[in-house]
Amino acid sequence: MNENPLTEAQDRPARLTVGVVGAGRVGPALAASLQLAGHHPVAVSGVSDASRRRAAALLPDVPLVTPEEVLARAELVLLTVPDDALPGLVAGLAETGAVRPGQLLVHTSGRFGAGVLAEATRAGALPLALHPAMTFTGTSVDVQRLAGCSFGVTAPEELRMAAEALVIEMGGEPEWIEEAARPLYHAALAIGANHLVTLVAQSLELLRAAGVGAPDRMLGPLLGAALDNALRSGDAALTGPVARGDAGTVAAHVAELRKHSPQAVAGYLAMARTTADRALAHGLLKPELAEDLLGVLAGDPDRTEGGTR
Repeated sequence: MNENPLTEAQDRPARLTVGVVGAGRVGPALAASLQLAGHHPVAVSGVSDASRRRAAALLPDVPLVTPEEVLARAELVLLTVPDDALPGLVAGLAETGAVRPGQLLVHTSGRFGAGVLAEATRAGALPLALHPAMTFTGTSVDVQRLAGCSFGVTAPEELRMAAEALVIEMGGEPEWIEEAARPLYHAALAIGANHLVTLVAQSLELLRAAGVGAPDRMLGPLLGAALDNALRSGDAALTGPVARGDAGTVAAHVAELRKHSPQAVAGYLAMARTTADRALAHGLLKPELAEDLLGVLAGDPDRTEGGTR
């Protein structure tokens, strides 16, 4: 009898029983996607009422059980808990003997690679880190959005093909991320996606304060074009008063924000300084215009009250 867990995993039938530990926005969507690929969700754990509702909506008839029972029932277990909770969860499952040799353990944290599953790996589990580079709503829309979604994949080399195959089955595109690069990879995504939401929400609020009746309709085409241009051209897509070196306009922005939305000033200045640095580095901002602009962004009172000196 073959006692090698990896070989046993490779020899088992292609369709797997699937369990979810942590019915947040991500886990039920991934399990539903795997179900579409022919796998069989058999158990899910969730504590809050919201998580239970998500599980019932996306995984109807799949029983809600304890995390230990999820591992007892499933060959492939999705650990979809917040990043900070993941190490403790893995340690607890390993200590209680819930982990079975040959069991595929998949976490979806962007921050961690396969190393965070080390205690479970020592118990015989097969560790995979599969992070979908997507925001989730907790609804069936998420399953559709996985089509073409990139996944940050990290796993032991001998499991790389299995990890990438699971991503492809969910409709995703695997992107290999080295273990040591996971925190940097995750920071890059957070800068782009999480901060974008904050910036858009702030922009909507300011437009409403300026009397715009449908700020979402105004921003939609503008932001869509800006995103498309940025993805195609990078820094060459920079436009606006900072990239042009219009220090007077930027000073007027800062003055208005101080009056109407003081909490927005720090973010505006930080992003404008970064934009100015990138525009200078790429030859978009003329050096002779940069001095007054950088003075405004540094808070020079002679430049921030109504224009340049």
